[in-house]
Amino acid sequence: MELSEADPKGLVRESYRIEAITGGECRSIFIDWALSLPVGLSVADAARVLIATYALTEPDHPMSTVLSQALTAPEAPRRRGGRTGRQGPGA
Repeated sequence: MELSEADPKGLVRESYRIEAITGGECRSIFIDWALSLPVGLSVADAARVLIATYALTEPDHPMSTVLSQALTAPEAPRRRGGRTGRQGPGA
């Protein structure tokens, strides 16, 4: 995958140019970026291209952290069913 496919609007590229950008701002940009990817393009594959392009040279940048987190699968939700789940904590 080419960089132009991985960051079609240049959102991630621009995030690395913003001085004093915060983690929260990077997460917001990440969501916009992910929504701008063409249908069928893997977010994880595109994130790997961006990590190789930007994060390796700027590992301490907040966007580098966000991109790395994008490669980590979320934990499966834990559900307590039945009466115990309905009673809530401390019941």
